[in-house]
Amino acid sequence: MIPKIILGKGDRATRRLIGYLYGPGSANEHTDPHLVASWNGFAPDPGRSPHRNPRDVEAQLAAQLDQPVRMVGDKAPATAVWHCPVRAAPEDPTLTDTQWADIARRIVAAAGIAPEGDEEACRWVAVRHADDHIHIAATLVRQDGRRPRRDHDIRAVQREARKIEIDFGLRRLNPGDGTAAKRPTSREHFKARRQGQDTTTREILRMRVRRAVAAASSETEFFALLEVTGVSVRPKSGPSGDVLGYSVALPGDLNMHSEPVWFSGSTLAGDLSLPKIRHRLTATGPEPISARPADPWHQATAATERIPHHLTHSSDHIAQGQLVALGGALDLLPLTAPAEAKRELDRAAAVFERATRSRITADLDSARVLRRSVQTILRTPTATGDGAGLAMLLDAALIAVAFARHWHRTHQHAQQEAAAQQALVHLQTAYAHVAVPVLDDLARRTPGIQTKHRYARHLQQAVPEHADRILKDPAWDALATALADAETAGHNPAAVLDQALGQRTLDDARNPARTLTWRIHRLGQRHTPSARAQAAMARSTTRLPNNPIPPAGVTPAAPQQSPHVRRR
Repeated sequence: MIPKIILGKGDRATRRLIGYLYGPGSANEHTDPHLVASWNGFAPDPGRSPHRNPRDVEAQLAAQLDQPVRMVGDKAPATAVWHCPVRAAPEDPTLTDTQWADIARRIVAAAGIAPEGDEEACRWVAVRHADDHIHIAATLVRQDGRRPRRDHDIRAVQREARKIEIDFGLRRLNPGDGTAAKRPTSREHFKARRQGQDTTTREILRMRVRRAVAAASSETEFFALLEVTGVSVRPKSGPSGDVLGYSVALPGDLNMHSEPVWFSGSTLAGDLSLPKIRHRLTATGPEPISARPADPWHQATAATERIPHHLTHSSDHIAQGQLVALGGALDLLPLTAPAEAKRELDRAAAVFERATRSRITADLDSARVLRRSVQTILRTPTATGDGAGLAMLLDAALIAVAFARHWHRTHQHAQQEAAAQQALVHLQTAYAHVAVPVLDDLARRTPGIQTKHRYARHLQQAVPEHADRILKDPAWDALATALADAETAGHNPAAVLDQALGQRTLDDARNPARTLTWRIHRLGQRHTPSARAQAAMARSTTRLPNNPIPPAGVTPAAPQQSPHVRRR
């Protein structure tokens, strides 16, 4: 159940609100509007007065609600109308008018509008004009002339909604921490439907702004990228001429006066205000230029593979910074993906956005490598590769998102945990679209039977607990090709295999054969070691036992703990 508090101001705010609630709605969505509850139990009901002009009854109802406000005259608050739509989930049972009336009384009591048993409380009404929701309208002057005590009414109403869900057997929503982005209003949803859109303007703008932030290296580039993506930008300047903020709009999205509908960055999401964006851009300065630039796909994959370690061993501030960077990478990956995977990656980025924000301050500097490498992928046409780079990065992202889910669970971030779980589902589908063609191409180039037998022996010696499963996996042919390609490039296949196994345990891998394929594919494309280094690695691989026994008195290190997650 979702309650949402909206405050109204102006001389005719109450009359306008009552007119809207009893009107047809923006898209004729209001059916049978009528009162289900009121402050005194017998307020006039425009929806149940067949022998009177409905407009006259609406005016009478608004006048009665406004009476305490008029009574205090000039001392009336500028914002005198409290409006709270309360909506049930689509899968919830249809509630009766009596049940909705009970819910309305509990909501106004929790908000401090009308505490139970307080006969001098504010005046209010609850109007129902659809099966799944009501609107509560109240005026913010008590009948004794005082102001209501609405301390933290938004949080109080949300807490009461969670109790109502339990008492009425409704879908139970996850409690939040106040960091979620603002939801689109019902009016915005109806407008999107009228225009034939699946997504509201607010959500479209939020994603485009997030992508511009993730792709930009400076404030100037941020605004330029917004305009390139078709977003109208209106800077907000102070008296000194300095830019203090910004608003964005979609061309063609107009209000009733045929004017653009503008959204400030902070109303799209708290972390999209201009000061927050500036901090993010300056906290992740450019990496030093390397004399031998690394492959950006490899660099991004390696950085993503380090995220689980940060989430389990680093400070909360660093962990939060890693989640912000991971969210930025997911925002940009759809721009590099084939059409069949793009839709799922868009969805993954949209839902994971909730998992990137909490009340923990992010150490953004700790994640510069991931941010810069993904930006390089976008700016380098030759970096798109044959799909293997994206498949490698998605394979690493799957386990990183799974660890993000676990991290949020341990911190009791219920909404963020649920968002990470949703993102996993979309990422797994996108991964299948991207990875399967690449693996099939590798499998078609599988080496001869003798070479595969040799690689199988290396595998059985190095990782006996997983060898049987890997050798029976359809991806074994692709893995053998990756080892053969590494060997052709001058690498020792046994050493490369050991290095791939040493990067991270396979215990939490849903498909160890695929995971090893991407690791070896990346390792095989690195700079080939010198002949002396290859010889040393060969001697090391030959001499070291598979499971070395520690000297007497030395306790073996415990394996790294990881959440019970599985990936592709």
